Amino acid sequence: MYSAASQSDNSRPFLTWQRIIDWAQEHYRCRTFNKDEKIITRPGLLYLVQRGAVRLVGTAQVSSAAGPRAARMAPEEAFLGFVGAGQPFEVIAQSLFMLESYAHVDQTSVVWMYWHDLENWPHFRREVMEAFRYQHQRKLLWLSTLGQRRTIDRLLGFVTLLIEEYGEPTEDGYCLPFPLTHAQIGSAIGSTRVTVTRLMGKLRQKGMIKTQGDNLLCLPVGSVGRELNLPERDLA
Repeated sequence: MYSAASQSDNSRPFLTWQRIIDWAQEHYRCRTFNKDEKIITRPGLLYLVQRGAVRLVGTAQVSSAAGPRAARMAPEEAFLGFVGAGQPFEVIAQSLFMLESYAHVDQTSVVWMYWHDLENWPHFRREVMEAFRYQHQRKLLWLSTLGQRRTIDRLLGFVTLLIEEYGEPTEDGYCLPFPLTHAQIGSAIGSTRVTVTRLMGKLRQKGMIKTQGDNLLCLPVGSVGRELNLPERDLA
């Protein structure tokens, strides 16, 4: 397990990253956001998280009433993951689906640029493309986890993937450095807040997960792969 932010900081030449930050500040392409503040984005732009964490949310338009005459549409949000410090992201927009981003913690700083701006830093452009390739691989693992039949398997797999990518070592194992609500977890794995809360309790009883401080999720070392042995009625 490792922290993606630490990996990025160690691998990227500091001078290149500092030049980009200086360029962004000079061209007013950098802004700092408060927790849960929406980050206004546009399709076709490249965004880089300088500090903090960005929460990605997918908003789909779904019918609010049954039947062919249902004309009203209500938005339905789904948590799609995080983008950590030193990592890029971009947004897409379609008629029935929209990707939105929010600052997940205070003092989250984001830099934005056009893709052609990367021509000024060829080495950094390769790093950005490599980062997107890595994100694509992680999303494939996420989709594999969401394909599990049992909700508790989806829950444990989801938490494991998040902590593998963003977790930081502590006395209790590896912990997410920022909180995540049960409602957000439920939207990510196709479940409800009540079910997530109940299954979280089951996983804690089995020692598969822990919580620390302000409800930060932790994964004990060596717990992954341990047999749960929970009754089938507790796994829905």
